[in-house]
Amino acid sequence: MLIDASHRKWIVGCVVALAVSTAVYVPYVRGALNGPSGGSLVGLTFGIVGSILMVFAGVLGARRKVPTWQIGRATFWMRGHIWLGLLSYPLILFHGGFGLGGPLTTVLMILFTLVIISGVLGLLLQQVMPRLMLTRVPLETVYEQIDSIVGQLRTESDELVAAACGPIGVQATTAATVTPIERRAGGGLGDRGGQQPRSTARAHPTPLPPVPESGILRESYIRDIRPFLEPGGSSNGILGNPGRSSTLFRELRTALPPLLHPTVSELEATCEERRQLRDQKRLHHWLHGWLLVHVPLSLALLLLGAAHAIIALRY
Repeated sequence: MLIDASHRKWIVGCVVALAVSTAVYVPYVRGALNGPSGGSLVGLTFGIVGSILMVFAGVLGARRKVPTWQIGRATFWMRGHIWLGLLSYPLILFHGGFGLGGPLTTVLMILFTLVIISGVLGLLLQQVMPRLMLTRVPLETVYEQIDSIVGQLRTESDELVAAACGPIGVQATTAATVTPIERRAGGGLGDRGGQQPRSTARAHPTPLPPVPESGILRESYIRDIRPFLEPGGSSNGILGNPGRSSTLFRELRTALPPLLHPTVSELEATCEERRQLRDQKRLHHWLHGWLLVHVPLSLALLLLGAAHAIIALRY
């Protein structure tokens, strides 16, 4: 979620609530003979309010999983999750008087700190990553279709090189293994300038007349280009670096006759598209990977928090 003007009321409300809580906590600490205690009236109040805010923030995950809990707008719950979750942290610190206490409360505060840190990191990533994807991945596609599109790129390139050089000596993939109608990424010689997506597969290339030097293109394709276009292969290496990739294709143009230059340009455009798909996948993992830490820690925090409350009430 992007932080914009719609968050202003939440921010102001939480800042005011924190200021009021601090105004209550400071005189309480100064007047406490034995120091602040989580069992005092003020300490319990901070603990109860902080716990309620934690539970509210945790309900967001349950709301997403249970269709019958779709109460209120998703943006309301998300904003509440962010700002009330942050507000709960100082309130819980006020509850314990900034002390860790016993082993259980120490574990709770460590978990709570990690939850807050991972949440803030995720929030920062959500502010940065979408803009980064616009600049680094202008030909963005549907994430679930990336592997299918990469397979289509290799299929098209196999056909392109076979048309220019004859049989390439490897088992070519078939177009049936991909879904051309879902093709959203760019690529191809005619699309590079306008950065427009190509929604369908490239038309079958027309075979070129035999050229003796085509063996150079075939060898480079099998050795460097085709492995780079493997859906499950490494997307790094020579062609994973734009500068080294440009050098490779420039050397190919120098070694090959002009008749094969359009084929080289088409392959270069395809490799650029493959790099963008790689970058999109990596950015997607960064954008969503923090949840693999934040969600389990949040669940553990709520469970241990409930155990802490039960133990405190009983003893």
